Amino acid sequence: MPPPPRVAVIGANGHGRSHRRVIAPLHDAGRLRLVALVDVRPVEDDPAAPVPPGVGVFTDHRAMLAAARPEVVVICTPPHTHLAIARDALATGADLLLEKPPVLSMAEHEELTWALAAAGRVAQVGFQALGSAALTALTDALAAGRLGTVTGISTIAAWQRPDDYYARSPWAGRRSLNGRPVLDGALANPLAHAVMQCLAIAEALGGATPWPVTIEVERYRVRPIEVEDTAVLRVLFRAGPPVLAAVTLAAEEFVAGEVVVTGTAGQAVLEYPTDRLRLPGDVVTRRVPGRQGLLENLLAHRVDPSGVPLIAPLARTAPFTALLDALRAAPEPRLLDGDLVTAVGDGGQRVRHLRGVVDVLRRAAERGALPSELAVPWAAAAYRAELAG
Repeated sequence: MPPPPRVAVIGANGHGRSHRRVIAPLHDAGRLRLVALVDVRPVEDDPAAPVPPGVGVFTDHRAMLAAARPEVVVICTPPHTHLAIARDALATGADLLLEKPPVLSMAEHEELTWALAAAGRVAQVGFQALGSAALTALTDALAAGRLGTVTGISTIAAWQRPDDYYARSPWAGRRSLNGRPVLDGALANPLAHAVMQCLAIAEALGGATPWPVTIEVERYRVRPIEVEDTAVLRVLFRAGPPVLAAVTLAAEEFVAGEVVVTGTAGQAVLEYPTDRLRLPGDVVTRRVPGRQGLLENLLAHRVDPSGVPLIAPLARTAPFTALLDALRAAPEPRLLDGDLVTAVGDGGQRVRHLRGVVDVLRRAAERGALPSELAVPWAAAAYRAELAG
């Protein structure tokens, strides 16, 4: 039996701790060997993922790659650093688990695609909700015709982020940093999963990668940041129904994340963070257990590439990157303030609420409309972009 693959994590703090918690039981079970952690700051302790004896701790990823020679590298660093670090890891022969968003432009996407091909390696992208059995149950229902002809796909997610969230790093809430795109807005980062789930459903309907041809978006912010904390995005494709994503990080009430598929024979609702699903004819929403982990899937793919396809290969995420590419040219989000915004809490835990935003987002999702088309008083004109195909 071959030895377990050597695994390293670059970006071991922050969200990287969640990857360490996934790795810990796999290391203990002998399914992989954690060999190194990298972070520019001292690696934080985590009771759920203690650092095993003998694991190297580094502040420079190149030094780690030379010393530890990992076969799988988890990259959980700021998005604008992904491409350069990925290239370095590929040069040493490693496969990648690359956090979302994988890259921030189609040019970077194509460069990484070429680098993977040249190295003969693969990259799994951290859209973990794609491994959900609930998503598979929904797409199976679509294939069986339970919804009839699908006329629309929409998602609504309403979260809150405190002031500390935007002080977590120099790139937080930034459009660019040191001349490089960052795009740390609601659509690209925390609520990217909502958008990607919609793209996965469009993919299942069409039987192929759904390529966007037009986007229309309205972007708003309730604080002095460079990107949106509230947005409604409408995507049109070469074929198939449109997608509408309505999201906010300034909600008065929490909506975990609902993906709604509407057809001529009924409607399905998938709450993607909790794997809860309601199909036409269901009396209640039910949880569909089972979510395949992306790292475990990558390890299985390495053993049997033809028999175990990757859940989230880089190619599958190209439509998402195309949307980000189009958003890069969009104007600065409109600032909403005054009586529209209330603040709750003190210090770094203060949150800002956009009054009535959840109602606006629900109406937008239900009607497939932008706020300006709903005559919302604070709405601004939409930005529209045609995407190269």
